Amino acid sequence: MSSIAISSILVVLSILAIIFLTAKLKANVFGALFAVSLLLAVFGTSLPLPKVMDALKTGFGNTLGGISFIIIFGAAIAVCMQKSGGALSIATHILNLAGKQNARPAMAWTGFIPGLTIFCDTGYIILSGIARSISASTKVPMPLIASILGTSLYAVHCLVPTHPGALAAATTLNANLGLLVLAGVLFAIPGLLAAYYWANWMCKGKDYAPAVAEESEQQSTANLPSFGFSLLPVVLPLVLISISTLLTTLGYKDGFATIFHFMGNPPVALLVGMLCGMWLLACNGGKKGDFSAVLEEAIIKSGPTLIITAAGGMFGAIIKETGVGGALGQALGNASIGLLVPFIIAALLKTAQGSSTVAALTSAAIIAPSLATFGLDSETGRIFAVLAIGAGSIVASHANDSYFWVVTKFSQIEMEDSLRVFTTSTIVMGVVSFACIWVASAFML
Repeated sequence: MSSIAISSILVVLSILAIIFLTAKLKANVFGALFAVSLLLAVFGTSLPLPKVMDALKTGFGNTLGGISFIIIFGAAIAVCMQKSGGALSIATHILNLAGKQNARPAMAWTGFIPGLTIFCDTGYIILSGIARSISASTKVPMPLIASILGTSLYAVHCLVPTHPGALAAATTLNANLGLLVLAGVLFAIPGLLAAYYWANWMCKGKDYAPAVAEESEQQSTANLPSFGFSLLPVVLPLVLISISTLLTTLGYKDGFATIFHFMGNPPVALLVGMLCGMWLLACNGGKKGDFSAVLEEAIIKSGPTLIITAAGGMFGAIIKETGVGGALGQALGNASIGLLVPFIIAALLKTAQGSSTVAALTSAAIIAPSLATFGLDSETGRIFAVLAIGAGSIVASHANDSYFWVVTKFSQIEMEDSLRVFTTSTIVMGVVSFACIWVASAFML
């Protein structure tokens, strides 16, 4: 048996080991990734033993360096939006503007807009009280409202690189972050619409009950910041990134344009968003000490995400050392399936072990050496590869995914109802998002 065949078997066994340790034995994700990466480096690569730890440290450090500022600043924006009432202001304004008769589509945009910078689980926890109140007042079944809000947050979480999975995949594949942010937002929309109509269809004719809002969930909106000011921490970073991307597309790279390119660099743009969030907090009763508290809370919240994501990057670096990715590209390069490979790999990993971040990271590491073989070794090709991985990491959120339990428990719905409506909606969303990505790639690659 050839060395590459042995390495391929060891890579598959490593992935299965991570799935078994995290999904079945509930082992710590970092511990599982480190142990498996170490064993794979020793037995599945040609690295000399003195170089094994160097490879692990390099993979961990490179990933951490590429994602840390964006994740920390994004977490700080989320904390500011929560403490200032900005997220609730956006939600209540959209729902009031739409009216009770349009509560369902309004709920989708209520999740989509804050979800651009707020992690899906944090966003759902913040907005779950509003979701239950809307369900109670409009008599819309709670499983339907939960699915609409849950998928709207989840779509951008998996496709837009202000979030760890897409960001880490983009770092691994060296994709243009500015273009990827815009493309991720664009392709999240058709997936969200598909999930929306699917959830409505799944609830049609069923006797799912609306929520019964508790008195503690009737939140006062009298002292919330204005809708316009609340949008600034979320929308301004996207505007800055868009301006920089547009100037680059038009060929303006030097002179006065360098200021916009600096401001549109994703970490800088999110730093501006964080400062807007702190200003929003100050205008809404925040005190001087709150700013330090915001950063401390953001660091605490982002810490586990940073460590797990960096550990995933470490695992991906060792997979690259095995040479399996290049062999995969040679084996499938003539099959004309291009983007389907990263999508399927990410979907299988996500469904099996539950973490969209780990699925995206591992898929990117496997596919990276094969980009040229699949015709994706260009700026546009790398963006489409990351988008395909992001779409795959949506499929499917179920019982081994912590976000599934956030949606289920904070919505106070039964597990079987959540599986039937929310989980199937994530499958539809991932498949439709990928279909749109695949069609667009046919015209742009």
